Amino acid sequence: MYAVFETGGKQYKVNPGDVIKIEKIEGKVGDSVKFDKVIAIQDDKELKVGTPFIEAATVNAKITEFGKGEKVIIFKFKAKKDYRNKQGHRQPYAEVEIENFTLDGKSIGKAPAKKAAPAKKAAPKAEAEVEVEVKEEAKAAPKAEKVAKTEKPEVKEAPAKEEKADAPKDEAPKAEAKKSQTKADITAKLDELGVEYAKSLKKDELLAILAEAEAKA
Repeated sequence: MYAVFETGGKQYKVNPGDVIKIEKIEGKVGDSVKFDKVIAIQDDKELKVGTPFIEAATVNAKITEFGKGEKVIIFKFKAKKDYRNKQGHRQPYAEVEIENFTLDGKSIGKAPAKKAAPAKKAAPKAEAEVEVEVKEEAKAAPKAEKVAKTEKPEVKEAPAKEEKADAPKDEAPKAEAKKSQTKADITAKLDELGVEYAKSLKKDELLAILAEAEAKA
């Protein structure tokens, strides 16, 4: 079953349920429209042709969309005149869905029912992802326990021993003993040299000898 009708200076052959683009018409998206310039119509029994149109015959449709077609470039030029003109154009259109035909007041043909798209099964994938996450957590748990067992206990450092405050008192007698030893050694050396040699030396030289002996000690 089909029909041929005219609109916008063009002819279209359609079946119930077809979606076509025609020249822009008045109306809004969702409005119902009727095309009464039916050139030919074929039902289950016979084909009827108009002269030029069939009386009491219409094509019923529903507006689904308004838009513009692809851009067409219009370029004009004139040779040896330095004339160039470039222009673009997008033809507006109306998209309609054919619902049915009417002939002599009777409805002919119906648009086939649209099949609903099958729903995607996403649940099994989600369950598989959950199982993988559970396995990964189970593998990670024993590793964490092993690491905790292998960690060594913290060793506490022993407190530093406090220095005795009486140390300077012990060092003082030792220093005095050293000084007394050095003086004794000096006097022993002077005795070895002899009294006469000691008297012949000047006081400054004796002091220098004492300073050297103390430095060596």
